[in-house]
Amino acid sequence: MKAIIYFLAASMLVSFFSCKKQEKLLAMATTDDGVSMFNEPVRNHYFKTLDSAGFYMQKIDTTKTLANNKANFLESRKWYKRMEPMLMAYDYENYLSMNAPNLLKVEIDDYTDIKVLKPKSYQVLEELLYSEDGFDNADLNFVLEYLKVRIPYIRRNHILFRQNDRHHLKMLRDAIVNIATKGITGFDSPMLANSLNEAIYNYETIREVLHIYEPAFSSKALYKTWLTEIGRTISDLGNGEFDTFDRYTFIKEHTNKQLKLIHKTAVDWNIKLNTSRALNPSATNLFDKDFFNIKLFSPPGAPAISQDRIALGKMLFNDQSLSSSGNISCATCHQTEKAFTDGFKKAKGIDGIELLRNTPTLTYAVYQKTMFYDGRATGLEDQIVNVVNDKNEFHLDLNTLEKRVQENPRYVVMFDSLYNGQITNRNARHAIATYIRSLAPFDSKLDKNMQGVEDSMTQEEILGFNLFMGKAACATCHFPPAFNGTVPPKYMESEFENLGVPKNASFEHPVLDEDPGQYYPYKVEEKRSFFKTSTVRNIEFTAPYMHNGVYGTLEEVVNFYNVGGGQGMGLEVPYQTLPADSLHLSDKESKALIAFMKTLNDEQFEKIN
Repeated sequence: MKAIIYFLAASMLVSFFSCKKQEKLLAMATTDDGVSMFNEPVRNHYFKTLDSAGFYMQKIDTTKTLANNKANFLESRKWYKRMEPMLMAYDYENYLSMNAPNLLKVEIDDYTDIKVLKPKSYQVLEELLYSEDGFDNADLNFVLEYLKVRIPYIRRNHILFRQNDRHHLKMLRDAIVNIATKGITGFDSPMLANSLNEAIYNYETIREVLHIYEPAFSSKALYKTWLTEIGRTISDLGNGEFDTFDRYTFIKEHTNKQLKLIHKTAVDWNIKLNTSRALNPSATNLFDKDFFNIKLFSPPGAPAISQDRIALGKMLFNDQSLSSSGNISCATCHQTEKAFTDGFKKAKGIDGIELLRNTPTLTYAVYQKTMFYDGRATGLEDQIVNVVNDKNEFHLDLNTLEKRVQENPRYVVMFDSLYNGQITNRNARHAIATYIRSLAPFDSKLDKNMQGVEDSMTQEEILGFNLFMGKAACATCHFPPAFNGTVPPKYMESEFENLGVPKNASFEHPVLDEDPGQYYPYKVEEKRSFFKTSTVRNIEFTAPYMHNGVYGTLEEVVNFYNVGGGQGMGLEVPYQTLPADSLHLSDKESKALIAFMKTLNDEQFEKIN
């Protein structure tokens, strides 16, 4: 009997200390202040993936057979993709370098410091090894010399030292967003279209990190839910083919579910994700109105966005007295019924003067990092300065604009309550920009279906979404959820592309457009005819299309991309970023693509039109 009593007592003691140990473990795992106790195993997994990627990279050699080099490339790439979530989170610059598209990169500090850099990335290596036209050994060695040195360099100079648990959870969230918005689109596997397998490798690391963190879960049911979800995700990816993969269902049933699990995990671990990043840490749906942290798309220190400031900004936006002629306003070119465009091929300024380019929509402009087609403005407030000063637009100056606002009694009352009575051009510009920032409701048919509010997408529209996100390669430049050129998952920069856009709409006898795009002001030939990637949201109502308004219909736009842009039509476009080969879209697929794009119409424009 004593033995039994001692055994029970000992068991209770062990159980007591085990519980205490578990409580301590959880406390250590979920602190926001200290270093995560799981840093070392996460770091070890990082090292394992780096070492493995490097090992197979070292085996690629111009003296080996092409088949041998392809096999080693695929193995190295597999381990790189397992490394990618951690590299992206903790060494973003090296991630951008190793994952760069096979395009020249131009770095400009000033007129005397302009660098044109050839990419040396996995994407370049893929295109060399799998090119049907063969490759030059010098080009291959150029890339190999970089990658063979860079991978060990990253290993030696890693920064995985003092991360805490919210950093690792954010790493998982960013990886999930990246897979949905770039990974499954073919963005970084343009030649092989190996995106689905590579997404599996990403998810294997997500699963490994979750396994490392198993002791941190107070809810074992939540941990098991994670494992089940990752297993199903990998299974669905593994059973898919690139051209026919159902990305619509994948995002709806996997990505959005995983974002909800991220939120639940933050609660379970008792941590708060950082609010000083582009993504809203509490967002649980890729197409939620609050997916983005809108504060991060406003100038630092700017007053909070409010309905009253939006109303003031709308008044200023429509006020013709703020132009020198007194007969144009922001709304002259950005008309509500046309989704804040004007319907002209090129915008018209004072006295009907034709301006250089087409008027882009202001909807979702908040989620762009640069403004104008050539990116010469760094934000909405800066864009307004350009418009006010332009002799063909407002033809005013900021001081005069400020004075005219001050002379309006109604504005005086509103600025008194909203800006502490400070009627400055800066505050006036902020109010207008605040109104523009409000033009992103995320209430289109697609949004409502992705949010689970409706179940109304037709099979044609779903096919169109899947084409947009896959075979048609639209989403490799127009990234969801804003469907513009702001690059996920950091959403810190906007892309510019050279498509070889013609100045006439003839596909048989095209003539290349002469607009220099980003060539000025630095006169960099490699940036000639580069233009910002605009949103395709509300595209049904924003015709005509392209920076010069050359195409009047979406059918023409789709055909332009389908034939391979300017190069595909036989034009000489040396720095075209759009692949020149055909997309081989059938008539049915082209119609489905257009049907999908029309599901991106905001509710207010559907009602107006």
